[in-house]
Amino acid sequence: PGIFILGGQTRGGCAGGLYGGRKGPSLAPLFRLSLPCIDSESSCLSHTLRLRRADRSEGVHPAGRGEQRALYLVKRMRPRCVPVLCVCISVLLHHTISQPPTETDAYTECTDGYHWDPQTQHCKDINECETIPEACKGEMKCFNHYGGYLCLPRSASVIPAAEPPNQLHPSLENSPSEPFNPCPTGFEPLGESCVDVDECEQDSHDCQPSQQCFNTEGSFSCQCPDGYRKVGTECIDIDECRYRYCQHRCVNVPGSFSCQCEPGFQLAGNNRSCIDVDECSMGAPCSQRCYNTYGTFLCRCEQGFELGPDGFACNDIDECSYSSYLCQYQCVNELGKFSCVCPEGYQLLGTRLCQDINECETGAHLCSEGQTCVNIHGGHQCVNNKSCQEPYVPVSENRCMCPVSKPSCRDLPYSIVHRYMSITSERSVPSDIFQIQATSVYPGAYNTFRIRAGDDNGDFYIRQINNISAMLVLARAVSGPREFVLDLEMVSVHSIMSYHTSSALRLTIYVGPYAF
Repeated sequence: PGIFILGGQTRGGCAGGLYGGRKGPSLAPLFRLSLPCIDSESSCLSHTLRLRRADRSEGVHPAGRGEQRALYLVKRMRPRCVPVLCVCISVLLHHTISQPPTETDAYTECTDGYHWDPQTQHCKDINECETIPEACKGEMKCFNHYGGYLCLPRSASVIPAAEPPNQLHPSLENSPSEPFNPCPTGFEPLGESCVDVDECEQDSHDCQPSQQCFNTEGSFSCQCPDGYRKVGTECIDIDECRYRYCQHRCVNVPGSFSCQCEPGFQLAGNNRSCIDVDECSMGAPCSQRCYNTYGTFLCRCEQGFELGPDGFACNDIDECSYSSYLCQYQCVNELGKFSCVCPEGYQLLGTRLCQDINECETGAHLCSEGQTCVNIHGGHQCVNNKSCQEPYVPVSENRCMCPVSKPSCRDLPYSIVHRYMSITSERSVPSDIFQIQATSVYPGAYNTFRIRAGDDNGDFYIRQINNISAMLVLARAVSGPREFVLDLEMVSVHSIMSYHTSSALRLTIYVGPYAF
């Protein structure tokens, strides 16, 4: 009881031979029958030889209780050779079964890359990286692998999988303690049918910790999390930024990515597009006016201010420093603007010009009843009503006459009329300032005009217009405040009547302190 037959295939030919063994802690080869190949082009046949065990109560092979299976390969031969071959096999099987078992026989051979471990009675992986000198050449690094080794670049990173169990001999893959599974791989028996094994639930998969196990029909699959792709047994991060998912900037992170926007933009609701930020409504640092533009903003200032170097602050403009012609008299800078002021005796005309105040009309003078108020540029003068000097006597308010009865009046003008006027300082020259007009003319008389007194420096001259009028001209620019008293004389000569007389106009000229 417990005798079984195993068939195998060798590397050199079609029929590898038949092996016999017995139950026990190990399997020892009892015999080997080699079947030579007659024709190299012929194919092999696979048959199953079933041997009924003498004792059904003992389980000696994982093929199942109650029967043993022996596989053998038979070379296809001529029809007449088949009976002889079958007879030979039968004789050998009968001889083998009749042999008594030897308890000392043991099978200690393992596949390439493994060696027999007497202590554990299993095949153990050989670490070729330690046993083979210089297993990998150059810049390659040796990584031990189950049943072999790998030569990879030194920069390679290998995530080791879970340790598999030590290799068992093919005849010991199913120990006697495990029930025989007649179902295909990935299935298990349930009554008279086979059902799928959920390797994920039973934790019998080899997925890495970073992977997720999904059960499939008869197997399972290891899938990487989102943002990773599977390369071999490893999960490699997907660089989503290569696909230009983001409108502006893309930042790849393990298993994902994030989009960033340029300054002046913010992420939209889809977390990929960028929309303009209205900095003006979000507290832009503009001190006065803010204008939102695409991706940025601009600061502007009110009139009278200019933008500072930082582009945010508004600084006051000193308009008065830019030009001396902004105001007629004086410019005063103020915050964001400027204003013009006028000197005493003047008032502002509009925003920049100065106009003389007529104190005589407004009543702002201090002249007494015996005086006459004369308005001049920037002020006024109070003159006495009794202005006639000896030998002249007053005829009217501003006219004096020299009587012919007085000997001293012979060489003097017959009458003197007082007039007053004011001119601005630095007036352009030549300039007509006063016109003289005869009030009475004798027929046939010839009239001439001249400056009798008061023009010692030659600042004025007379230009005669016709027989009855002349013009006083300012010949040189004068600066005020200053006062001129000119006696303008008109001489009348009548040749037929031998008549010679003259009259004078005493003109007082006040030059104001300013050019306005």
